[in-house]
Amino acid sequence: MVTRRVCRECHLVVDDPGAQSCPNCGSSSLTEDWAGYVIIAHPETSEIAEEMQVTEPGKYALKVR
Repeated sequence: MVTRRVCRECHLVVDDPGAQSCPNCGSSSLTEDWAGYVIIAHPETSEIAEEMQVTEPGKYALKVR
């Protein structure tokens, strides 16, 4: 089982286990301590994306510690 990490800055779920930084925002602050996620396919029309301030499609964690 691969442990997914999440960016503490933009909450993107990073599927690449070897990644040292977030492919979305470039932050190197990744964590394994997170809970729940939402898949945002069309951020330009999504109220959830607007609330989360997401501008790119992808998987985003709901709670990051």
